[in-house]
Amino acid sequence: MDTKPQPFVPPHPVPRTHIPTRLEVVRTVMRNPLELWGEPSYTKTHITARFLNETTLICNHPELIRHVLVDNQKNYRMARVRQLILRPILRDGLLTAEGETWRRGRKAMAPVFTPRHINGFADMMRSRADTFLECYRDGAGTVRDISHDMTELTYEILAYTLFSDEVVTDGVDFAEDVDRLLSTMGRVDPLDLLKAPEWFPRIQRLRGKATLAKFRKVVRDTMDARREKMRTDANAVRNDFLALLLNAEGPDGLDADEIEDNLITFIGAGHETTARALGWTLYLLANAPHERALLEAEIAKVLADDPPPVEWLEKMPKTRAAFEEAMRLYPPAPSINRMAVEDEIFTFKDGTSVEIKAGTTVLVMPWVLHRHRLYWDNPNAFQPSRFWPENRGAIDRFQYLPFGAGPRICIGATFALQEAVIALALMLNEFRFEPTPGLAPWPVQKLTVQAQNGLPMRIVRR
Repeated sequence: MDTKPQPFVPPHPVPRTHIPTRLEVVRTVMRNPLELWGEPSYTKTHITARFLNETTLICNHPELIRHVLVDNQKNYRMARVRQLILRPILRDGLLTAEGETWRRGRKAMAPVFTPRHINGFADMMRSRADTFLECYRDGAGTVRDISHDMTELTYEILAYTLFSDEVVTDGVDFAEDVDRLLSTMGRVDPLDLLKAPEWFPRIQRLRGKATLAKFRKVVRDTMDARREKMRTDANAVRNDFLALLLNAEGPDGLDADEIEDNLITFIGAGHETTARALGWTLYLLANAPHERALLEAEIAKVLADDPPPVEWLEKMPKTRAAFEEAMRLYPPAPSINRMAVEDEIFTFKDGTSVEIKAGTTVLVMPWVLHRHRLYWDNPNAFQPSRFWPENRGAIDRFQYLPFGAGPRICIGATFALQEAVIALALMLNEFRFEPTPGLAPWPVQKLTVQAQNGLPMRIVRR
C-alpha cells in the first residue's frame, strides 16, 4: 500500500480570471506584481497584450525563450521599466550594464567564478555557516525570522569568501537595510508605468536614498581600505574578488565608478537571491516532513563519511533538488525583461509564428513559467523529486530559469548552489525548522520573491 503523503501546496496567488483595468494593473503592480498574472499566463505558450499604448509579449514557450535569451539575444536589450528600477541602485553593475560596459565587467569578474575558484570556497562556506549556527545552538527552541537569518548567513559567507572579511560595515545591519532598500527603490513606481521622464522624482525611491547612500559609503570605504593595504602590505592581501576588481582598474579595464557599482551589486544584492531561496526551502521542508526525512537521511549518510565540503553538492542530490524545487516555486528573480530592437518574426517548430515589433516589451517570467500547466505536473506542489538525477532530464533547459540563460546567465549560479547545499546540510543535520501557528507566508515581489511578513519559525534540536 502506498503511504506517501500528498505533496505540500504552499500559498500562491490565484490566477486572474478577468482582464484588469488600467487602474487595477497599476494598483496590483504597486502592491504585488505576482498577483497580476491571469489564467492565460499559466496555460498559453505566449501572449501579446497592449497596455498604455505599449505592446508586451509574454514568452512561455521554451523555443521562444531560447530565441530571445540566446539565439538572437543581440536583438533584445534591457527593458526600460527594469532599468528605471535597478539603475538608480546598481548603475553600471553587472545586472544593469549593457554593451561594452557589461562585457568589461563580466570579463573582469569571470576568473573568480571558475570551477577552480568556486571549489576553493567550499571549506570557507562550511566554516562560516558552522559559526553562524552558534546563534541556533545557544537559543534552540526559540522563534526566529528565518528570512532575516538567511540574509545574515549569506552575507557572512559572501563577505568571507569574496571580500576576506574586509567589508567596512560600521555597524550596518545588512538584513534590515537590504529589505529597506528593496522595499523602496527596488519596486515598480506608477510613474515608471506611465513613462514619466527619468528626472521626475519617484516618491517611494526618495525614501530609499539614505539607505542607498549608506551602502555606497560602505563600498567606498572598503575600496579605500583595501587600496591602502595593497599599497603598504601587498603580501598580506588575498587574491579575492575585491582585489581582482581593483587590479582591473585602468584604461583597458574598469574605472573606479564601475568597480563601485559592481561591488554594490554583489554586496547589496548578490547574496539576496540565495538568502530568499534558502528561507523558502526551509519553510517548504517544515511543511513536508516526508521530504525533510529524505534529506536528513541523505545528509547523515554523507556527513558520516566526512568528505570535503567541495564534494557535498554532488553527493547530496536530494538536498540540491529540494533547493532547486524551492527556486521553481519561488524564483528569486521572478521576471526577465527585454525590449526588441528591430522587427522580426519568430517561427516555432510546428510552423506557427509570432510577430515581434521593434519596441515590444518582451517578458520571460520565471514565476509564471515555473508554474505553467503545459510543462509541469501538479505545478503548485512542492515535489523535489522533479530534480532528482533520474528525473531532471525531462526538464527542458528553457522551462526552468532560476539563474536566467544565455550570455547574461547569473555568473554566481554554481557559487550559489554550492553555498546552499553546504548551508542546508549543516542546518538540517542539527536542527529542525518548525512552522509557527498560522504561518502561511504570502509571496511578494520586491525585486526578489519575499515572504510578506517574514518566515517566523521555531528552531529545535534534532
